[in-house]
Amino acid sequence: MQITRITIREGGPDDIPAILAMLDSSVEWLVAQGRTRQWGTKPLSEHARTVESVARYMEEGDVFIAEADGVPAATLTLTDAPGAYLAHLPPPGEPERYIHWLASDRRFKGHGVGSALLAHAAEVTRQAGVSLLRVDCYAGDDGKLVAYYEGNGFTATEPYTTNGDWPGQVLARRV
Repeated sequence: MQITRITIREGGPDDIPAILAMLDSSVEWLVAQGRTRQWGTKPLSEHARTVESVARYMEEGDVFIAEADGVPAATLTLTDAPGAYLAHLPPPGEPERYIHWLASDRRFKGHGVGSALLAHAAEVTRQAGVSLLRVDCYAGDDGKLVAYYEGNGFTATEPYTTNGDWPGQVLARRV
Protein backbone atom coordinates (compact mmCIF):
# COMPACT_ATOMS: atom_id res chain seq x y z
CA MET A 1 0.00 0.00 0.00
CA GLN A 2 1.36 3.40 -0.97
CA ILE A 3 0.15 6.44 0.98
CA THR A 4 0.55 9.80 -0.69
CA ARG A 5 -0.90 12.07 2.00
CA ILE A 6 -1.59 11.98 5.74
CA THR A 7 -4.00 14.62 7.03
CA ILE A 8 -5.17 15.16 10.58
CA ARG A 9 -8.64 16.36 11.46
CA GLU A 10 -10.71 16.77 14.58
CA GLY A 11 -12.90 13.83 15.45
CA GLY A 12 -16.31 13.64 17.02
CA PRO A 13 -19.07 11.26 18.08
CA ASP A 14 -19.64 10.12 14.49
CA ASP A 15 -16.08 8.72 14.54
CA ILE A 16 -16.68 6.34 17.47
CA PRO A 17 -17.36 3.34 15.17
CA ALA A 18 -14.13 4.03 13.22
CA ILE A 19 -12.16 4.46 16.47
CA LEU A 20 -13.50 1.19 17.85
CA ALA A 21 -12.63 -0.52 14.56
CA MET A 22 -9.05 0.78 14.91
CA LEU A 23 -8.88 -0.58 18.46
CA ASP A 24 -10.26 -3.93 17.28
CA SER A 25 -7.70 -4.00 14.48
CA SER A 26 -4.95 -3.43 17.04
CA VAL A 27 -6.23 -6.26 19.24
CA GLU A 28 -6.37 -8.61 16.25
CA TRP A 29 -2.79 -7.69 15.35
CA LEU A 30 -1.57 -8.10 18.94
CA VAL A 31 -3.22 -11.53 19.18
CA ALA A 32 -1.56 -12.57 15.90
CA GLN A 33 1.78 -11.51 17.45
CA GLY A 34 1.10 -13.58 20.56
CA ARG A 35 0.95 -10.39 22.64
CA THR A 36 -2.38 -10.86 24.42
CA ARG A 37 -1.57 -9.30 27.81
CA GLN A 38 -1.86 -5.74 26.53
CA TRP A 39 -5.55 -5.64 25.50
CA GLY A 40 -6.66 -9.26 25.72
CA THR A 41 -8.06 -11.40 22.92
CA LYS A 42 -11.57 -10.08 22.40
CA PRO A 43 -12.36 -7.04 20.24
CA LEU A 44 -12.41 -3.95 22.47
CA SER A 45 -15.68 -2.87 20.85
CA GLU A 46 -17.28 -5.79 22.74
CA HIS A 47 -16.22 -4.34 26.11
CA ALA A 48 -18.82 -1.84 27.40
CA ARG A 49 -16.18 -0.16 29.60
CA THR A 50 -13.95 0.49 26.58
CA VAL A 51 -16.80 1.97 24.55
CA GLU A 52 -17.74 4.17 27.53
CA SER A 53 -14.09 5.21 27.98
CA VAL A 54 -13.70 6.24 24.33
CA ALA A 55 -16.91 8.32 24.53
CA ARG A 56 -16.01 9.85 27.93
CA TYR A 57 -12.52 10.94 26.87
CA MET A 58 -14.06 12.36 23.70
CA GLU A 59 -16.37 14.51 25.85
CA GLU A 60 -13.49 15.55 28.14
CA GLY A 61 -10.90 16.28 25.49
CA ASP A 62 -10.01 16.65 21.85
CA VAL A 63 -10.09 13.73 19.42
CA PHE A 64 -7.88 13.67 16.36
CA ILE A 65 -8.10 11.34 13.40
CA ALA A 66 -5.20 10.79 11.00
CA GLU A 67 -6.42 10.00 7.53
CA ALA A 68 -4.26 8.25 4.96
CA ASP A 69 -5.40 9.41 1.53
CA GLY A 70 -8.80 10.24 3.04
CA VAL A 71 -9.25 6.95 4.94
CA PRO A 72 -9.35 7.07 8.79
CA ALA A 73 -6.13 5.33 9.78
CA ALA A 74 -5.27 6.31 13.36
CA THR A 75 -6.66 8.18 16.34
CA LEU A 76 -5.80 9.68 19.69
CA THR A 77 -7.55 11.80 22.28
CA LEU A 78 -5.97 14.61 24.30
CA THR A 79 -7.25 15.60 27.74
CA ASP A 80 -5.90 17.61 30.66
CA ALA A 81 -5.16 14.62 32.91
CA PRO A 82 -4.43 10.89 32.97
CA GLY A 83 -7.09 8.30 33.67
CA ALA A 84 -8.28 7.56 37.21
CA TYR A 85 -6.27 4.31 37.18
CA LEU A 86 -3.14 6.49 37.64
CA ALA A 87 -4.51 8.46 40.61
CA HIS A 88 -1.94 6.74 42.86
CA LEU A 89 0.95 8.41 41.01
CA PRO A 90 2.12 11.89 42.04
CA PRO A 91 0.75 14.65 39.78
CA PRO A 92 3.29 16.39 37.56
CA GLY A 93 2.96 19.72 39.40
CA GLU A 94 2.22 21.66 36.22
CA PRO A 95 -0.42 21.78 33.50
CA GLU A 96 -0.26 18.91 31.07
CA ARG A 97 -2.01 17.39 28.09
CA TYR A 98 -2.48 13.63 28.24
CA ILE A 99 -2.81 11.18 25.36
CA HIS A 100 -5.48 8.48 25.52
CA TRP A 101 -6.45 5.73 23.08
CA LEU A 102 -3.71 6.09 20.48
CA ALA A 103 -4.51 3.34 18.00
CA SER A 104 -4.25 2.69 14.31
CA ASP A 105 -5.88 0.48 11.77
CA ARG A 106 -3.08 -2.04 11.41
CA ARG A 107 -3.44 -1.97 7.62
CA PHE A 108 -1.53 1.31 7.91
CA LYS A 109 1.24 -0.02 10.18
CA GLY A 110 4.61 1.42 9.26
CA HIS A 111 3.24 4.35 7.27
CA GLY A 112 3.76 6.99 9.97
CA VAL A 113 0.13 7.73 10.84
CA GLY A 114 0.70 7.21 14.59
CA SER A 115 3.84 9.33 14.56
CA ALA A 116 2.00 12.06 12.65
CA LEU A 117 -0.68 12.08 15.34
CA LEU A 118 1.91 12.25 18.12
CA ALA A 119 3.63 15.19 16.39
CA HIS A 120 0.23 16.88 16.00
CA ALA A 121 -0.55 16.31 19.69
CA ALA A 122 2.78 17.91 20.62
CA GLU A 123 2.05 20.93 18.42
CA VAL A 124 -1.50 21.35 19.75
CA THR A 125 -0.15 21.11 23.30
CA ARG A 126 2.53 23.73 22.58
CA GLN A 127 -0.01 26.06 20.94
CA ALA A 128 -2.19 25.78 24.06
CA GLY A 129 0.72 27.14 26.11
CA VAL A 130 1.32 23.81 27.85
CA SER A 131 4.83 22.39 27.84
CA LEU A 132 4.20 18.86 29.14
CA LEU A 133 2.67 16.09 27.05
CA ARG A 134 2.30 12.68 28.71
CA VAL A 135 1.05 9.23 27.80
CA ASP A 136 0.98 5.81 29.42
CA CYS A 137 1.18 2.42 27.83
CA TYR A 138 1.65 -1.28 28.30
CA ALA A 139 5.26 -1.96 29.29
CA GLY A 140 5.34 -5.75 29.27
CA ASP A 141 6.51 -8.39 26.83
CA ASP A 142 9.24 -7.06 24.56
CA GLY A 143 8.89 -3.36 25.49
CA LYS A 144 8.26 -2.37 21.88
CA LEU A 145 5.43 0.00 22.77
CA VAL A 146 7.58 1.94 25.24
CA ALA A 147 10.35 2.04 22.61
CA TYR A 148 7.85 3.34 20.03
CA TYR A 149 6.98 6.31 22.24
CA GLU A 150 10.66 6.91 23.02
CA GLY A 151 11.31 6.96 19.27
CA ASN A 152 8.69 9.70 19.05
CA GLY A 153 10.39 11.98 21.57
CA PHE A 154 8.99 10.71 24.87
CA THR A 155 11.03 9.74 27.93
CA ALA A 156 9.97 7.03 30.34
CA THR A 157 9.11 8.48 33.77
CA GLU A 158 6.99 6.46 36.24
CA PRO A 159 6.47 2.72 35.87
CA TYR A 160 3.26 1.37 37.41
CA THR A 161 1.28 -1.81 37.81
CA THR A 162 -2.48 -2.07 37.58
CA ASN A 163 -4.99 -4.91 37.84
CA GLY A 164 -2.52 -6.80 39.99
CA ASP A 165 0.15 -7.57 37.41
CA TRP A 166 -0.37 -5.46 34.27
CA PRO A 167 2.89 -3.50 33.78
CA GLY A 168 2.54 0.07 32.58
CA GLN A 169 4.82 2.98 31.89
CA VAL A 170 4.14 6.72 31.94
CA LEU A 171 6.17 8.70 29.43
CA ALA A 172 6.59 12.45 29.05
CA ARG A 173 7.63 14.83 26.31
CA ARG A 174 8.53 18.48 26.65
CA VAL A 175 7.07 20.60 23.85
